[in-house]
Formats: sequence, structure tokens, C-alpha cells
Amino acid sequence: MRYTGKLTGGLLGFVLGFGPVGAVLGALLGHQFDLYSEQRAAGGHFAQAAAVGERFFRATFRVMGFLAKADGRVSEQEIAAARAVMGQLGLAPAQVHLAIEHFTAGKRPGFDLPGELGELNRVCVGRPRLKRVFIELQVRAALAGNDLEGPVRPLLGQIAARLGVSALEFAQIEAALRAHARGTGAQARSDATQDLERAYQVLGVCSADNDRDVVRAYRRQLSRNHPDKLKANGLPESMVEHAKQRTQQIIEAYELIRARRGMRA
Repeated sequence: MRYTGKLTGGLLGFVLGFGPVGAVLGALLGHQFDLYSEQRAAGGHFAQAAAVGERFFRATFRVMGFLAKADGRVSEQEIAAARAVMGQLGLAPAQVHLAIEHFTAGKRPGFDLPGELGELNRVCVGRPRLKRVFIELQVRAALAGNDLEGPVRPLLGQIAARLGVSALEFAQIEAALRAHARGTGAQARSDATQDLERAYQVLGVCSADNDRDVVRAYRRQLSRNHPDKLKANGLPESMVEHAKQRTQQIIEAYELIRARRGMRA
């Protein structure tokens, strides 16, 4: 589809940038990807990336619909949560319409969840980061929809495991997104303690960990999110800017922790 690059760029920009600014950047980069991909022969690398983006988009909203219906009914709050994700991603009207179609398909009886996840796994071979982003989007919608209550949490845990996202990663995703929600809510107030807590969550460590553990986590996160390494593993050019943004977040988190602890540079 013509807007596949925008969709995938916007999805990653929103999640990795934690907000609509990232989504806008992602959409712009995705647009560049679209223009370039149209100049390539069908069946090449960029055509493959476009197919990945289309499948990613489809699975995102179908699984979101499935999870919303997991307790037997879809509440108004869950519908609003899904629509909020669509809005925050900056989807055009036609894209919103398609997302709603997928969401509706996912909540129908007999939805083939294993088949959908199998296809997502197939196109995302060698793209573990994309799978993590998929889980982040599901957790974000589920938190806003029903706070991961009832059957949603165990189902999401099973989905994460099917995609190769460990229980520890899943817990870290939930903790980071809950912290972000607290930091952006109507009653939120930013203070030094909250900033430090979020910095620890970005690195995937806690305040009880020693300095050596913090440094190791920092280096591990940098390695996982290094733009060049991600490109080598199949990250489309349109998403490289998001990898840079994520790297910057990691650096800023580490610098905050280092300064508070008085660690050497």
C-alpha cells in the first residue's frame, strides 16, 4: 500500500519517541521511504520492507481488537483507547478506516490469533525490535482500555512469548508505559524523583542496582539500539531516525543517573 512506510514510521516514532512528535517524524521519514521504494523494482529489499509494514499494521489492530474482546465484550473505554492510538499515530482518514476494519476483524468470533502471530513472526524474522514495538503498542492500548485486567494480561504475556519477547522484557515494557502514563496524565507533576525513576526504567535497572550494573545496562541498551547495527539487521532507512532518538533517550537517562549518583564520566 502507498502509505505503508508512513504507517510503520509513525508507529515506531510514536512508541520510541513516547508521543505525537515522534509519530510526525516517523510519518515524514516513512513518506521518504515510500517515494524511494516506488523507484525500486518489485521484489527488492524495499518491496519486502513495505510488505513487513503492511503486515505489521494489520496485526497491530487485529490483535488489539482481539484483546479488547477477551473478556467477552468491548467497552466504550477500550474503543476509545484504540481510537486514541490511531489518533496519536497521526493516521489519515483512510488509514483510520482500515485500522477500524482490522480492529473489528480481530474481535469477531473465531479470529485466528495463532495464524496472525505466525504471519507476523514470519515477516519479522531478524527484526526482534519490531516485535517489541508491536507488544508496546498492545500494552499501551490495553492499559488505557482496561488496565490489563481480567484475561488480557495473561493473553498478552502469551502473545509476547510467541513473538520472542521475554517475561522480563514484558514487565519492563509495562513498567515504562505505566510510568509514562503517570508522567503525562492530567494530575501529573514532574519532579526529580519521578525523573530519576523514569531514567532507571529506560535502562531497565532499578535504584538498588550498583554502579557496575547500571553501566552494563547502559552499554547493553546502546548496543541493542545502535542505528548502524539495527540497519544491518534489516531496519528500514525510514526508521533510522527513531533509533537515533531512542539512543539519545538512553544517553540522557544514563547521564541523569550518573549525575545523581556521582559516578565518574
